[in-house]
Formats: sequence, C-alpha cells, structure tokens
Amino acid sequence: MGQKCIIGVWDESVPGIEFDENGVSNYAKMFKKFIQLYPRGEKGMADWEEWLGRVKKDGKNKRYDCIVGVSGGTDSCYLLYLVKKYGLRPLAVNLDNGFNSKTAVENIKKVTNALKIDLETFVIEYEEVKAVLRSYIKASLPWIDGPTDLAIKASLYQVAEREGVNYILNGSDFRTEGKQPTEWTYSDARQLKYLLKKFEKIKLKSFPYYTIFQFVRFGYLKKIKMLRPYYYLDYEKGKAQEFLNKEFGWEYYGGHHHENIFTRFAISYWLPQKFGIDKRVITLSALVINGEISRDQALVELKNDPYGASEMQYDKDYVLKKLEMTYTEFEDCFLKPNKFYSDYPSYMFLLKMFNNLSISSLKKVLPFTPSILIEMQNRK
Repeated sequence: MGQKCIIGVWDESVPGIEFDENGVSNYAKMFKKFIQLYPRGEKGMADWEEWLGRVKKDGKNKRYDCIVGVSGGTDSCYLLYLVKKYGLRPLAVNLDNGFNSKTAVENIKKVTNALKIDLETFVIEYEEVKAVLRSYIKASLPWIDGPTDLAIKASLYQVAEREGVNYILNGSDFRTEGKQPTEWTYSDARQLKYLLKKFEKIKLKSFPYYTIFQFVRFGYLKKIKMLRPYYYLDYEKGKAQEFLNKEFGWEYYGGHHHENIFTRFAISYWLPQKFGIDKRVITLSALVINGEISRDQALVELKNDPYGASEMQYDKDYVLKKLEMTYTEFEDCFLKPNKFYSDYPSYMFLLKMFNNLSISSLKKVLPFTPSILIEMQNRK
C-alpha cells in the first residue's frame, strides 16, 4: 500500500509513518532503537543473569519465585522450558475467556506436565466476557481483543500478589512481534469501564483489569515487576517451534496469536475487513530486521490473504454464536463509522502529559521502557 520502507515492509497504512530521503521509515529507526536498548549476545546474557539472580534471591523461601503467563503459543510455551532450564520455580497461569483453541489448551497441558510445572487456569465468568467483547465491537474500535490483553496482565498481577511473588515473566518479544501502532491496539481500564457502561450496562465481578492507580500499587508498593526474558536471550520462533514439537509433542495453531479463536477473528477478519489493517506489516518487518526471513519473503507473504475465506466465515459464525449476537446486530456494528481509542475516554492524556516523567518513573515499576513511550518520542 503506497510507499514501503526499504529496510522492512512498513507502508503508508501504518499511522504516523514517515520516510527519510533514503526511504527508511521512522518505524525502522524505532525498531533499531529498541535493539540498542536491549542488546542480546554477551551483554544481553549478563543483563539476564543479573535479573535471574534477583528472582532467585527474592523467591528463596517461597513456593514459587515467578509467575509465567501461558497461552499455548510458541513464545509462552518455550519460555516455560527456559525458566526451568535456568533453575526457576514458576507457576504457570492461563487466562480462560472461553475462546482458547483446543490445540492451545493441549499444548499447555503437554508442556506443563512434562516440565512438572504447576498450572493455574484463571477462569472469567462468561457472561462478563460476552458483555465486554460485545461492548468493544459496538464501540467500532480496531482492537476488539484489547480487554483480553488487559485481563491477562491483570490476572498475572493478581496471582503474583496472592502468592507473594515479585516477578512475572512475559513471553513478549519485539524482535518477532514489532511495535503495533497505538491507534491500532491501545486500550486501558478507564476505556473498558466507559464502554461497558455505555453499551452493555453490566458490573464486572470476575473480569480482571487494573486501573492506572492499581498498576502503580502493584509496582511501587507490592514491588511486582514484569520481566521479558526474550529482550535479553537469543530466541528464534521457528527453532523454538521445532524444539517444542520434538520435545513435548507441541502443535502449531496456524498463525500469529491464532491460539485464541477470538484473537484470530480480530486479527484475520475484523481488522482487515473493517479497517483495512494488516498487522502482518508490523510482525513481518520485525522478522526481516531480525534476520529470520528475507524482505522478499515478507513481500510475498503479504500478497496472500491473512486467512482463508472459509476459515474466516467459520470464525465469524463461531464468535457471533458465542457472543449471542445476531448477524444483523453484528453487521450494524461492522458498518458503523470506524472509531479509535481517541474517540473515547482513556488514560492516554496522562501518558502524553507526563511522557518524559513517565519513563523515569515507570522504571521503578517496569524493568523495561514501555514501547508506547518510545513510539511517542519517535512520532510527530
């Protein structure tokens, strides 16, 4: 779509993209800034070992020394193997929002059983799940799976607080995922509560989320930190998948974040069909710069549909049935004017107001610089 970055495949569909005189995008420069902030190799290993020592020391007399969120996907399952390899005692936590695929559930069981890792499934009352997800669809926002992301993080913090554990290990990796534009994926608890009140009028009792003030409490008072080991350790998704399959009988689920059926629907149907958003532009660019695929391979991949027509129809039928939405209700939402996070109340004004202050302050809560703040600094 229009001009493409000569280093990756970021194009003019990406909000806030700019190209210099050589055709290099600001997103490519942002990505390289991340690499400089979090180098791998000798420096990365030294940083990881320093964190590893802290995790073991702080968890010495506790049942678990860390919490690991697991979805059944490549990143989180391989992370379980790594933390055991490095001598940690994790509790695996999986969020069940009613849309986990059978393959993902089986993957979690295979890996946790083989590694003898305790597993806790955090189950949300499904009536609340339906109301929350429907509210985002009715709001006509791009990332209708935003509340699931919020719930995953909140459930991990809640379990960590209950267990007295100071570290949550997260399988996110900017080198294989890239940085999605804020316009495409931003969500927060303030917006969640507003949309729920506006469109569904239900009070949440089991659906986990945290306000910005609760986030500060987790980090400052409870001293719970979320670590991202892949920022430091050498990691290739393709090799990890081969290892998991060979060692544990783990099975691939078909695509990036396709381990959850609603997430797959959001990425492969809702975003491209309603908004013209293809998130592969971001993830493939990351893989190109990381050297896992060539730029030509990425360009070929982008020519293919993100998902087959029959599969998309199956997911649509499945999701609407689960959410108890009629096709007429859904089509009314689908045909509404597209909205973005800026069209509804959120905490974004605070992030923008305290952008420079936030980075220094958040280091006391998070051991890494949030990508959204780096994005703010690299976009006009």
